[in-house]
Amino acid sequence: MRLKRTFGAALAALVMTAAAGLANQGVTDSEIVLGEVEPLSGPPALLGVAHNLGVRLAIAEANAAGGVNGRRLRLVAEDDGYVSTRTIQSLRKLIAVDRVFALTAVSGSGQAIAALPVLEQSGIPAMIPIGPVTQLYEPPRPNVFVLGQAYDEGVRQLALYLADKYPGKKWGIVTQDDDYGVAVREGFNRARREKNMQVVFESVYRRGQQDFSSEMLRAKEAGVEVFIAGGIISENVAMLKEMEKLGIKPVTGIFWPGRVEAVLKLIGPASDGLYAVDYVAPLASAAGQRFMELARRHLNDREVQQINRYTMTGYASTRVLLAAIQRCGRQLTWACTIAELGKTRELDLGVMAPVSFGERERFSNQRVNIMRADFPNLTFRPVGE
Repeated sequence: MRLKRTFGAALAALVMTAAAGLANQGVTDSEIVLGEVEPLSGPPALLGVAHNLGVRLAIAEANAAGGVNGRRLRLVAEDDGYVSTRTIQSLRKLIAVDRVFALTAVSGSGQAIAALPVLEQSGIPAMIPIGPVTQLYEPPRPNVFVLGQAYDEGVRQLALYLADKYPGKKWGIVTQDDDYGVAVREGFNRARREKNMQVVFESVYRRGQQDFSSEMLRAKEAGVEVFIAGGIISENVAMLKEMEKLGIKPVTGIFWPGRVEAVLKLIGPASDGLYAVDYVAPLASAAGQRFMELARRHLNDREVQQINRYTMTGYASTRVLLAAIQRCGRQLTWACTIAELGKTRELDLGVMAPVSFGERERFSNQRVNIMRADFPNLTFRPVGE
């Protein structure tokens, strides 16, 4: 009850701010300016660039249809290089200098957590679809909307599936030494308790680590039969490559930050049969193919080649935001947009389960699916296909 009163008071204060005329920036008679922060350089750019393409696709689709209530959309994107201090600096620039109306993305999980004070203080409508973690929506913030599924729940569902499919096996897990790694471990440990899994090897690696020879040798010596590779991109590639050198191939599960087709190409044939979990459709699915057809109409050939699952999250999240803006009509304010986002109910975006938020629910809680890697076709397919 106390949380509800606090949330209600915060929302009321935000409405008063908007009513005072302080929350109409980024809107002219002919244009709405949106902003986002993501890693567009360095190794995480594989994810950030793809996400940016999804946002641009949603904007291009809307502009081709005449914009939103007669206003065209323009995006200002900032590169934070996956560094929290740069995330905060970029957000302050977008809000105070570029004066964007709303945010379509706020980088990764750790970066978004670090940026929460800036988001709360500003009151700007903010979508967070890249790194959904519990700290971003518990407690809920009136103006912050998290689209996707929590890291810990995703890992839990993956581990539960593998525990049922491969009972009585010896388990191993390697995770990163940050908020992402904590969430992965929490989800794994929940499944571990539920299924009484026999875990014989656990290790935490430092962020940015590339050499996993020691960890994989210890996993081999421990007799690991089912393994959770809790890295992102390059770390998972390094782990699987090292296992291949050692001549071992445990049943391996990876998490959606690394559930991109480029990872299969980097790992090579050893990636075939990898398990993954995700809440967006694989590109090889019917939904994925429809999405690719849409992308080819609005993006160039080089951009289409960079599409991965983060393009879908960027597209979906922006579509949710634009639908709320559309419902506000010509009298567009932060207060109206935030209120309409909270009224989102079963919005079908074509690339994931329908999205809903609520009056005090700022997390869409997407249903997840288990997939397997198909290396010969460099794609992932839902289990059972």
